[in-house]
Amino acid sequence: MTFRKVLAGLAASAAMMAAAPAFADSVTLGSGDIGSSFTLNYDGFSGGTSIDGLTGSTTFRLTGISGNDYTFDYSVSNTSSAPVTDSRISSFAFNTDPTISSATSTGAFSYTTLNSNYPNGIGTVDVCFKDAQTGSCAGGGSGGLTLGETGTGSFTLSFSQPVSSLTLSDFYVRYQSISGVPGISSASGSGTISSTGGSTGGTPVPEPGMLGLFGIGLVGLALARRRQTAPRRLALAA
Repeated sequence: MTFRKVLAGLAASAAMMAAAPAFADSVTLGSGDIGSSFTLNYDGFSGGTSIDGLTGSTTFRLTGISGNDYTFDYSVSNTSSAPVTDSRISSFAFNTDPTISSATSTGAFSYTTLNSNYPNGIGTVDVCFKDAQTGSCAGGGSGGLTLGETGTGSFTLSFSQPVSSLTLSDFYVRYQSISGVPGISSASGSGTISSTGGSTGGTPVPEPGMLGLFGIGLVGLALARRRQTAPRRLALAA
């Protein structure tokens, strides 16, 4: 392999690692994680198109496990900003492993629906938590969280039998009443775990900046070795 190819490979590897998220979008919790929490940040998209400024966040904290039930506190925030001038988060959703048999909720999102379609190509989700009593996860009602608002509450996930660990994954939110984005009035968002105090489904990796420095260090090392070998080649030629 030539030196130029080595540099190209190192640069490509550094770029790929720098773009990697800190955690996969799943989290696994058990009895040892009671009291731990994790936070997700959400983007916004509609019809396969990303929407700048449409964002949200959630924080979930496992508060107890009793029999067949896992109970959580939640906090949901609408963090959207320009060019979005208005929006409301009307629901949040995720999948569970094992699959839940029922769910209840209190607070800002006090209605639940199981095994329902989530819009914008997401497909069926195991459970969604909504601001209104509707027949699906697609929306409805006029409540939810507008720009800058935060809503809190608790929810309980129930299973057909006790489970030793629970994995939550594929986190989404639903945006409605969007303004400031021509031609788009509703959208969905996909969540990425930004921090966690529990046991994550993915292995934490170094921050992107550290990965970039690592890649630069490898390139520097290769350059140094090339400089060291150059005089030897000249001496042999002489």
